[in-house]
Amino acid sequence: MDKFIKANVIGSSSFVSDMQTCLSDGGAFAEFNNSNFTILPGFCDVHVHFREPGFSYKETIKSGSMCAARGGYTAVCTMPNLNPVPDSVENLRAQLDKIKSDAVIDVYPYGSITVGQIGESLSDMEGISNDVIAFSDDGRGVQSDLMMEEAMKKAKLLNKMIVAHCEVNELLKGGYIHDGDYAKAHNHRGICSESEWAQIERDIELVEKTGCPYHVCHISTKESVQLIREAKLRGVDITCETGPHYLVLDDSDLQEDGKFKMNPPLRSKEDKLALIEGIVDGTIDMIATDHAPHSAEEKSKGLEKSAFGIVGLETAFPVIYTHFIRTGVISIEKAVELFSYNPRTRFNIPSNCDFTVWDLNEKFTVDPDEFLSMGKTTPFEGEELFSRCVATVHNGKIVYKG
Repeated sequence: MDKFIKANVIGSSSFVSDMQTCLSDGGAFAEFNNSNFTILPGFCDVHVHFREPGFSYKETIKSGSMCAARGGYTAVCTMPNLNPVPDSVENLRAQLDKIKSDAVIDVYPYGSITVGQIGESLSDMEGISNDVIAFSDDGRGVQSDLMMEEAMKKAKLLNKMIVAHCEVNELLKGGYIHDGDYAKAHNHRGICSESEWAQIERDIELVEKTGCPYHVCHISTKESVQLIREAKLRGVDITCETGPHYLVLDDSDLQEDGKFKMNPPLRSKEDKLALIEGIVDGTIDMIATDHAPHSAEEKSKGLEKSAFGIVGLETAFPVIYTHFIRTGVISIEKAVELFSYNPRTRFNIPSNCDFTVWDLNEKFTVDPDEFLSMGKTTPFEGEELFSRCVATVHNGKIVYKG
């Protein structure tokens, strides 16, 4: 590396070359040329909920994009469980206008697969195709095999991906945590693993039939990992994600607190280990937070009655760095693939020479009161983590500085 570069720059050869120029010319970013800092490509999260329009008391495009920048992200994809649901040109417009006026990073909206996300008829996929990153009914699985097949056929014609929340409604049976030891011991209604993997299995068959590019949201079970691993070996056009919480926590960590309630739920230790194996061997392509903010009241009602969802953009990289990079499970280069290169490549999202600056040796205690997100609920509250985001740069502009 150029002798004038003090910071540790990690990424592709072209990224390193770009950073050499940025850091050594004495310009606006010269302050980051510090031997204490590590510079990484801007992160990309393909699964976030920014709640606007319709639920701005939980999060807004502005607050969501600001908290993403604090977490090192310069691009995110926002899920469509909004009001109105972005299932038509008219309904999408309100979100696009807010993104244009308020976002501090790149925000790419999803269009819904079905009208109102209720699974009865396809959205105006053709009309909204040019303005959405892909199609998803996240928050709900598409129950009809025929409806999903038709959606895949249409998406392929439009050169778009189907991004699926996989959940078989008839198998849920009112559950709200994993159907495991904790649920049995504490008399809670459980969500069985089959409710996730059975729909993944169905969708893989439909992908093989239609040839549609397909991405699976927030996988949580060992069966899901194996199904996707086998599909990839057969050449199926499939990718998947999981979240930091599924890699670090399992149902033995549950407490009677809404901060441990998310969908899919925290699964068994065996499931967690299978997910880690999937990260290591490349079956799982990317880390996504499923950042899902709610009000304090909505998350104060315990495991049974609290809303599903936690926030994660401001803690995702520190959680992975602390638990997996510092411990040698994965390299920081692998983390860059999971957080930046793989999601951008799969979703065709440009990098714009974005970067994020970290002090990897700095410790901090997770304090939700410090979050820029309006949502404050995280199972990592009070945990001591390593790595602090010093700055995030998007399109040549510092969008976060800590």
